Amino acid sequence: MTLDQVVALGPFFAHEQHPSGTAPAAPWRSMSELLDDPAVLEDRVMTTRAYLAAAGGQEPEAVEVRVAASITHLGLVARLVSPALATAVLDAGVPPLALEAVYWQPVLGGAFPLSLAPPSKSRDLTTEIFEGPVPALNQATERFSVSDHILRGNVASAINGARVALTNAAPQLAGRAAETAAGLLAHPTLREAHTITDGTFRRRSCCLIYRAAPDHAGALCGDCALAGDR
Repeated sequence: MTLDQVVALGPFFAHEQHPSGTAPAAPWRSMSELLDDPAVLEDRVMTTRAYLAAAGGQEPEAVEVRVAASITHLGLVARLVSPALATAVLDAGVPPLALEAVYWQPVLGGAFPLSLAPPSKSRDLTTEIFEGPVPALNQATERFSVSDHILRGNVASAINGARVALTNAAPQLAGRAAETAAGLLAHPTLREAHTITDGTFRRRSCCLIYRAAPDHAGALCGDCALAGDR
């Protein structure tokens, strides 16, 4: 029943489930390929670059690689954090988030298909996130000249975004969602990556997506550090 509840929360929470220790059949692919084969992450970044450029009526070369890499990173982290946060908030345990236990179908244009092993109450959400996919994806993305400051901001933004989406989808879970997200945002790696003033979250960096638009004049995200300058 919990899986159905999580899936009903929206596309970034929706996922399928495969038995622990097994690999679902194709077209599912292990997300560990993002770490094991540099070409896989590079392909994802370049595909994202082309996608962002097309949205602005530009050639791919008009979008900086580091911009596409940052957006790729943010999307990957948000997709992993969201269902795990929701499952924890529903007090159903935590799924394993080590990338070798997670499977995906790397499509663009929204929340890509994701398959997770069943959650367990023996797992800790903070440990699964900050000792699993986050440091691995941060390190893998740094080679595209994305600063650690931006990557940490992406992680904080992904966590807060999951909280907001969960609260909007299920207002009765707002308190528990806020408590769980606050615990994650208090992690030592994120303390300097964001501020919360009068209940308003703001990251201390920019994901750079505004630079994907012609003349670098795109809109800013609502939690962007640059929002007060516009």
